[in-house]
Amino acid sequence: MKKTILIAVILSLASLQVQAQKNFPKNEEEDSTHVMSAAYWNLWNTEEQKKIDRDIDENRKADGNIILPQVKEGTKVKVELVKHDFIFGAHIFNFNQLGSKERNDKYKALYGTLFNSATIAFYWRAFETEPNRLRFREEYWDTEDFWNNEKNPKQALNWRRPATDPVVKFCEQKGIRLHGHTMIWGNRKWQNPDWLMNFMPKDERIKADSMLIEKGNTINHHDYDTWNEFYQKSSPAELQKIFPIYTRELNRLFAKRISDIAKYYAGRLDSWDIVNESNADYTKNLLIPGDSLCKSTYGLMAGDYAFNAFQTAVKVFPQKVKLNINDYTNNQSYADEVKDLLKRGCKIDIVGSQMHLFNPQQCLDIAKGEKIETPEIVRNRMKIIGSTGLPIHLSEITIPAPGNDTRGRQIQAVIARNLYRLWFSIKPMMGITWWNVVDDCGAPGETSVSGLFTRDMQPKPAYYALEQLINHEWKTSFTTTVSRGGKINFRGFRGTYLVSWNDTSGKKHTQKYILK
Repeated sequence: MKKTILIAVILSLASLQVQAQKNFPKNEEEDSTHVMSAAYWNLWNTEEQKKIDRDIDENRKADGNIILPQVKEGTKVKVELVKHDFIFGAHIFNFNQLGSKERNDKYKALYGTLFNSATIAFYWRAFETEPNRLRFREEYWDTEDFWNNEKNPKQALNWRRPATDPVVKFCEQKGIRLHGHTMIWGNRKWQNPDWLMNFMPKDERIKADSMLIEKGNTINHHDYDTWNEFYQKSSPAELQKIFPIYTRELNRLFAKRISDIAKYYAGRLDSWDIVNESNADYTKNLLIPGDSLCKSTYGLMAGDYAFNAFQTAVKVFPQKVKLNINDYTNNQSYADEVKDLLKRGCKIDIVGSQMHLFNPQQCLDIAKGEKIETPEIVRNRMKIIGSTGLPIHLSEITIPAPGNDTRGRQIQAVIARNLYRLWFSIKPMMGITWWNVVDDCGAPGETSVSGLFTRDMQPKPAYYALEQLINHEWKTSFTTTVSRGGKINFRGFRGTYLVSWNDTSGKKHTQKYILK
């Protein structure tokens, strides 16, 4: 009897814990403990919510007209959305890396249930650790066994950088949309490998070393700030004369990277970030047409690298593959850069827009009602980016749980729910990708509390907020009877539907229907 009572108490406590994780206020009336301030709810008021609902109906739904001429009038038919047209994604950088099979299985189960798209890591530094050694295939240090026994996973070169073949295969088997990130990016810490400098011949290397300012005991060819006054005053054309071979090699290696990966995967990945975070260089007029070398804010780069990357990509990828540009700037300069590249003949299919609240204090400030990521701010930003005429992929988002306590996690859930609803309502938006799914699994310097799950894969309220929206509120499913002529008329979310019914003999039939 005592054992039975103890088990009942444990189950009851577990149920209460799950319920507590799910609990968060969805509106001001539900916010009895004042998780969010009155000033916050004033920004996200009833009229604002109604407008979001109207825009969701207008921009994400369509009228469906199914005709089943072989089905008898009055027959019951079930109509269910099985694949959403809109992209609800996340990066999948921690594939098999969470330290136990149970955690890994929970992580993988999210793809195909909550997420219909996965962003796969192709960061150059970790992907090609030495020239021509591309990490497509799995090695031991990519296996679940390795990570289950790794004491300091964050110190490993391939932390958040799994070999790509197992991830691609996993996504294909589950019908997950695949997105590659990223082809060309100037960042020296995460992207460009140090071995690029090995392609600078000795005489050019001596000249380069003479232009560097010593900082402490090191000099860094990759740090723009370490170059001396001569370098700063020299034009790209002048530097090209000083580094003719390295200039040629940089351009060759940048193009080769894109070609190597495109040749290997062809059209298996649906889309790619061809260029990442180039707008700082565009804004400073450093991406000069015709130049073979770029004095990038990142350091020396191949000339006019954004334009040339797209020109290479369009030649080596199948036409069906979507080519993306991606940036965090989200301003008029970014829109101007995209328009300029389009005008110059680049094939850009999707504009990527990042939104990172890396400082948890920002979420506390939002809860207080400060004007951060308000409906007005978000709509104005998307209007600017949307002026390119291209679909927008909200490609990387970070929303932390400030304090990482009950209230902090509720704040995260409220902000996530309202922002997702707003983003989903905006016409040119085609997808939203959550960045770090699991706490304490981001890159060094990123907040450790921005996951939808704790480090041991326990769901947080923000997970339930998104799950409720994606799998319930935004999923059309109903049973109806067929009218004369086998007609079914309805209004639903765009995507692929499964239509099923039983004939007079009781045999079940199914048919797909795509609502565009």
